[in-house]
Amino acid sequence: MRSVGIVVPAYDPDVEVLVAYLDSLRESLQPERLHVELDAGDAATVAAIRDAGATVNDAAERRGKGAAVTAGFEELATDVLAFVDADGATPAASLAKVLAPVEDGDADLAVGSRRHPDADVAGHQTFARRFLGDGFAWLARRLLDVDLYDYQCGAKAVTSEGWERVRDHLYEPGFAWDVELVAMAGALDLRVREVPIEWEDQPGSTVSPVETSVALFRALLASRHRSKLLRNSQLHEAIAARRDEQAALVERNR
Repeated sequence: MRSVGIVVPAYDPDVEVLVAYLDSLRESLQPERLHVELDAGDAATVAAIRDAGATVNDAAERRGKGAAVTAGFEELATDVLAFVDADGATPAASLAKVLAPVEDGDADLAVGSRRHPDADVAGHQTFARRFLGDGFAWLARRLLDVDLYDYQCGAKAVTSEGWERVRDHLYEPGFAWDVELVAMAGALDLRVREVPIEWEDQPGSTVSPVETSVALFRALLASRHRSKLLRNSQLHEAIAARRDEQAALVERNR
């Protein structure tokens, strides 16, 4: 049986919600490692996480979701690496469904999906967020090598071998990391499986739909560019030659 490690990135979390979620993940899935990457936390939050049976790394400043998950995955030494968002929107039973094809050897990367026709969504996003999310997914399907309903759901699992292949090609420190992970997996011909999940929209998001959409569009173009480089596109190699590329996330963490 393949060992499983779960990373939960968190910034200014509702501690009661996070601890209850960690308890659910630990009791339901019994991962070998349950690890929280906490940005700009405090001593009380760190203590509560440890009391819930998870390990924790408390970064001094806000790094962003992508940087946090990357750091967490680098901490794991398990056969399967997974992450879920700290708000508990993805129940432990749904994460189990995402883990299953990776644990069984049927996929290198499994992507939870809220927009899949078979997904069960409780609560509803605002029209603006839903419209922009659907529009982004439509565009991503046309620009990337992986055809999914949902690229951004905060529940994904990857084999340790798959992670070794994609880790050096991930640059996005924030929420756009999700789509970059999928794009690089597709460009490297990893087996990607989309898994419909149960998902409950969590109220109180402070993310601006317009600002988020602009950032995601830029990240999508960057991900397409990097994926084309992995496919040895002469056009994108010429474009890259004119740019100063930043270091990958794994290099920045060293």
